[in-house]
Amino acid sequence: MNSDPQQGYGADKITVLSGLDAVRKRPGMYIGSTGLRGLHHLVYEVVDNSIDEAMAGYCTEIAVALEQDGSVSVADNGRGIPIDTHHKYKMPAIEVVMTKLHAGGKFDKDSYKVSGGLHGVGVSVVNALAKRLVVLVRREGKEVMIGFERGKTVQSLKVVGKAATTGTTVRFWPDEQIFDEATEFQYDTLQSRMRELAFLNKGVKVTIEDKRKGREKKDDFLYDGGIVSFVEYLDENKNGLHKPVYVNKEKDNIELEVAMQYTDAYNENVFSFVNNINTHEGGTHLSGFKTALTRCFNQYAEKNGLVKNGAKLSSDDVREGLTAIISVRVPEPQFEGQTKTRLGNSEVKGVVDSLVFSGLSAFLEEHPREAKLIIEKSVLAAQAREAARKARELTRRKSVLESSTLPGKLADCSNRDPAQSELFLVEGDSAGGSAKQGRNKEFQAILPLRGKILNVEKARLNRIMGSNEIITMITAMGCGIADDFALEKARYHKIIIMTDSDVDGAHISTLILTFFFRYMRPLIEAGYVYIAQPPLYLAKKGKEKVYCLDDEELRAALKEFGGEQQVSVQRYKGLGEMNPDQLWETTMSPETRMLKQVMIEDAVEADRIFTVLMGDVVEPRRKFIQENARKVVNLDV
Repeated sequence: MNSDPQQGYGADKITVLSGLDAVRKRPGMYIGSTGLRGLHHLVYEVVDNSIDEAMAGYCTEIAVALEQDGSVSVADNGRGIPIDTHHKYKMPAIEVVMTKLHAGGKFDKDSYKVSGGLHGVGVSVVNALAKRLVVLVRREGKEVMIGFERGKTVQSLKVVGKAATTGTTVRFWPDEQIFDEATEFQYDTLQSRMRELAFLNKGVKVTIEDKRKGREKKDDFLYDGGIVSFVEYLDENKNGLHKPVYVNKEKDNIELEVAMQYTDAYNENVFSFVNNINTHEGGTHLSGFKTALTRCFNQYAEKNGLVKNGAKLSSDDVREGLTAIISVRVPEPQFEGQTKTRLGNSEVKGVVDSLVFSGLSAFLEEHPREAKLIIEKSVLAAQAREAARKARELTRRKSVLESSTLPGKLADCSNRDPAQSELFLVEGDSAGGSAKQGRNKEFQAILPLRGKILNVEKARLNRIMGSNEIITMITAMGCGIADDFALEKARYHKIIIMTDSDVDGAHISTLILTFFFRYMRPLIEAGYVYIAQPPLYLAKKGKEKVYCLDDEELRAALKEFGGEQQVSVQRYKGLGEMNPDQLWETTMSPETRMLKQVMIEDAVEADRIFTVLMGDVVEPRRKFIQENARKVVNLDV
């Protein structure tokens, strides 16, 4: 912790660029959306302020609480937002920070060397989009409070007590006028981000608590191992080939932390961060890391005679089975877009490249056995990739020679506009037959799948390219996979997985989703993937009928009918038991159906769950099933 923390951090350090009204008019510009993602973004913006205090060396504890009344509070033990009068605006600095866009200490390099909220719109945007927000500051021996409604000050700054400690507590209530779809925070989504922040900031304790009635739970995250602990967490369900490699170096005011470990898995698992922000789309820091990795392994392999005939390993080859966290701290990061998902600073690439290269080279020289294991795995990956390439070429040539390039069992739709077209991936031939008869041929295509597809979590690409069902799906969708994937070539903008409402159906859905997540992830990120929700029951009383998704809906229907007297209940064991009209009415008609859109709110946690469910290690899967069994509504054994 720095000595005399509050000295030099006062009102004059708060720089102002503009005002707040535009935020309420176009909230999506500032927080990405007005759905659940945007709602949670508000919490992240407030937490980011506390994390910036931690990165500056002034904060060791952050506590997030989901309160009973629907609000969220974020408390830290940092310096406390300045409360003295701002010379230009003649109001307390805290009021400037909360009511003026682009206002904050982040623009002053003496206050924050690095910061996540460098666009400076953070907490004022939260204030603008909250129906109510209250800030408590402990500073200079006193506790003060200020209150706002929809970005306007409604309670002036006042002293409410004495304070022996320092820090800030922000509590806000999201505005239903803005978040018309959802104002209920999801504990699991916030929990994942809080865990991530604790990993990225070793020694900082991050707590999250759900105080809502009937949902009470609490998690404390504190990792002295930092991102090494992060890699161990991601790989706890995999077999590591060596202990994690850790590189922590600084050059040209850019601080780099890398932790990496190879496993016997076939998928890479690389996540990059800039000033604690998860850069989903990568950027110059990730490019520098990949370049260093490829150069380092090729140089070592050539020097030690581990590759034949001057063969070169590709970037993809050396990343097979790799789990890595790349975290950089950059004084003035340039992010592409307001959502901060891609780093643009050109100077970062060279710095990361040179630091990773020197750190990794040292590791390989000191650990020849592990180095040989990794390079042998990369050589096998290269051979498999070449075999997969030939298989894809063969598939393409076959398609060109055949009169129709689409698979024979695909019943395509007549509409050629992908934005208007839907593809149903249907479990089984009988359900496929019903779906073909019941569909609207104008915009709905049907592809029946026979049995369970290959578990891609346990197979290399060359074996995947030998699976008929997977090749059929790839051909039907038209957008290719892995390195050949091109979202703009997708033939359908709605791909709907339609399986039975039983354990086998859930397993088939998971296998298909694993394939999409590993080899066609942009389909999910674009919002093109859905899961159909076929009913489990049909309740009838006279001429009245109600389809019910699960036991809970059936109980509600029976209650509506006045109990079970003269009510007939039909339970569907599978899609094939429905006639075409019923399948259309319940599961396929845009007017009456329910679809679940598949989203990746948290790629880190999604990756871990797919590994647990579909990977080689059995014990974590057993534990997951035991912990989540009670959440299952419908279970056929």
